[in-house]
Order: sequence, then structure tokens, then C-alpha cells
Amino acid sequence: MLTDEQTNLCKNELLERRKALAAHLEDHFGLKYELIKESIGELSNYDNHPADHGTALYEREKDIALNEHQENEMKDIELALKAMDKGTYGKCEECGKDIPYERLEAMPTTRFCIDHTTQSLPFGRPVEEDVIHPSVNEMETEVDEEESTIFDPEDAWQRVSSWGTSNSPSDFYDTAKDYDDMFFNSDELVGSAELVEGFLLTDMEGNYIGVNKSHEEYEDDLDENGVGSILYD
Repeated sequence: MLTDEQTNLCKNELLERRKALAAHLEDHFGLKYELIKESIGELSNYDNHPADHGTALYEREKDIALNEHQENEMKDIELALKAMDKGTYGKCEECGKDIPYERLEAMPTTRFCIDHTTQSLPFGRPVEEDVIHPSVNEMETEVDEEESTIFDPEDAWQRVSSWGTSNSPSDFYDTAKDYDDMFFNSDELVGSAELVEGFLLTDMEGNYIGVNKSHEEYEDDLDENGVGSILYD
């Protein structure tokens, strides 16, 4: 059971903290008053253009997170002050037992004893990841990867990233890549399973009518590896 002196000490600490939070939350870290182009001084705001936007984006996200954290703390303070007015401060809302003063001294906003406080897993992951992996490289499918022909999340990412990403040649071990290939597995075949199928041309009846320009790259690759043809030894 808390004494009147202990309750007043907790109340004063809550009121001081509420006053400090109110000053921080008054302008919401300036989030409502500045556009991004006004706050960082960049002349161009085109997508994937200025690298400095990465820092600005991080700082904006950090301010939003801090703002949300302080808003939640303010709500906890108001609930604690209401509990004082009702005479229920210092009692666990779950089991009704007295909360030790040491715990209230360390966390005046708490409304639960140590046995019934909400616990959060530090390594918890979103429930969606039970079926969707955050990395397209590690997506598990019931079909063997070598035999799969479905349009999976990896294919969707490749399709979107083929239109442009923030990657540069320095992000890849293959320095021969150009800016048209700055995405994951850009060397995979599209519309064919073998290199040969990528340059052979047929008519509407399926009859061979020639090859396209891609066969030159294929022949150069065979020459570099000392192979006359993949069809014969």
C-alpha cells in the first residue's frame, strides 16, 4: 500500500514529465510545417537521383518514431493520473495486487505488476512472415526451384526493379554490368529456358527462319570457353 508521500512523489514526477512531453509534442518535431524539398535544400527531388535523400529520409523516419513514442508515453501518463484520482493508483489492473513502490519509482506510468506487464519479444517478426519471407532470395515454395515456372515474388521484384533501382555497378561483383542491369539476377533468361531459345526464330508454323542479334553474344561465350557447340562433343 502506497503512502500519501509516495503517491505525491510519483504524481509530481508524472506532472513534470507531462510538461516536458507537451513542449516536445507542441510542434511534432516540425513535421507539419516543412516539405522535404524545403527541409534538406536539394534542388532535385526525382526518384533515385540524390543520394542525400537517404539521410533525410532516415532523419524524418526517426522523428516520426520519436513523436509516436512520446505520444504513447503521454497517454500512459494521463491514465496514471486518472488512476490517482480514482484511488486505484499502485494496484495492478490485472490481479489487483499492490505494485511495489520500487517499481513505481522506476516507472510511474506502470499500471501492472511485474507478473502481468506486457512483454514484447526483442526479435519478434511480423506475423505475415510466417508465409512471406522478407527476402525474395529465401522464399520457400513447394515446387522445386529448378522445375518451377510460376510467376513468384522473386519474378515480381525483378520485373519492378528492371525499371530502375538505386543500385550502381559498385554494388555488384560483376563489373561488366551496365546501368540497364542494376537489379537482382538481371542475367536470368526471360521468355526462354535455354540460351539457344533466346535467339532462334520461327514462323507461325514453328519452322526455323533464322536467328536474331543475341546469337552473337552466345557464340562469343562459346569461343571464350573453347566450346564448338553445346549439342556435340
